Amino acid sequence: MADGQGGEAILQVRGLHKHYPLMQGVVFKKQIGAVRAVDGVDFDLGAGETLGIVGESGCGKSTVAKMLVNLERPTSGSISYKGDDITKLSPKALKAVRRNIQMVFQDPYTSLNPRMTVGDIIGEPYDIHPEVAPKGDRRRRVQELLDVVGLNPEYINRYPHQFSGGQRQRIGIARGLALRPEIIVADEPVSALDVSVQAQVVNLLENLQSEFSLSYVFIAHDLSIVRHISDRVGVMYLGRIVEIGTDEQIYEHPTHPYTQALLSAVPVPDPDAREHRERIILTGDVPSPANIPSGCRFRTRCWKAQERCALEVPELAVPAVFRLTDSPAKHDSACHFAEEKHVVPGEEEGEDGAAGEGGVG
Repeated sequence: MADGQGGEAILQVRGLHKHYPLMQGVVFKKQIGAVRAVDGVDFDLGAGETLGIVGESGCGKSTVAKMLVNLERPTSGSISYKGDDITKLSPKALKAVRRNIQMVFQDPYTSLNPRMTVGDIIGEPYDIHPEVAPKGDRRRRVQELLDVVGLNPEYINRYPHQFSGGQRQRIGIARGLALRPEIIVADEPVSALDVSVQAQVVNLLENLQSEFSLSYVFIAHDLSIVRHISDRVGVMYLGRIVEIGTDEQIYEHPTHPYTQALLSAVPVPDPDAREHRERIILTGDVPSPANIPSGCRFRTRCWKAQERCALEVPELAVPAVFRLTDSPAKHDSACHFAEEKHVVPGEEEGEDGAAGEGGVG
């Protein structure tokens, strides 16, 4: 894990929105609404830092990832790389920036072209950016990348179907490294892999971060994996970040009810701690991003919800109750009634039989 929290921000995201229009009619179409997939996201990524983004399926994590590499154009907002807003760059300028921001996709089975050899897949970035590697040097470069990600360089002429899922993801990582980027956006890079392989790929990403001086935006829904690799963690719900802080602040001192509910569902290996822990069970379904509740968007499932929650949108900021303290709970949380709640029991608490304050059914 890189300590990038104090480093200079190389990526700044402000007011990021992505709305997909809902149309009605066949001949005369008119817009009747919009799916607000991403609805106001702000964060910074420091040099050498890993920012984890977690949340339920459909919360907008992958849409954010696609906008960071310009596979999706934002409806509004800015994405600044070293001071330049990449959403406003010309195609030529954007091509140069894309060398420094690469992506590792979720599914290693569909993200690799089955008709191309591994050498062609990893070497394709050199065809788009020929200034990075001369033609006579590309085969050697590809073989070096295969070796770096733990694959036999002699596999360069093989096809994707000849590899396992974990090996394919390593090929995808090698492709992402080809242009020596500064930032890699990893969109659930281990969710399609066996549990036994997930740890190998996560450890590989950690080792590569040190070797290549990388910054990661690591998107996942597995909270334990995100904690293992991340310096800071942002929790998303219905298109917005509702809580963000260091891994210790989020996992040991969560203040937002949604974060607390997510953490209460994390499996606990200690049987004693598991026995004394109460789950926070959320009632109701996740609202549609086409019909987001007024005020706090989590209020329809929150046990703390009051009238104020329906009227006022909570700001993502340090809660007033913690602003003048040195508590680890002093981090940004978008809740009118934020309070610290110990959810994940530690080893000592498991032995003592105490697992926090309990949950809400």
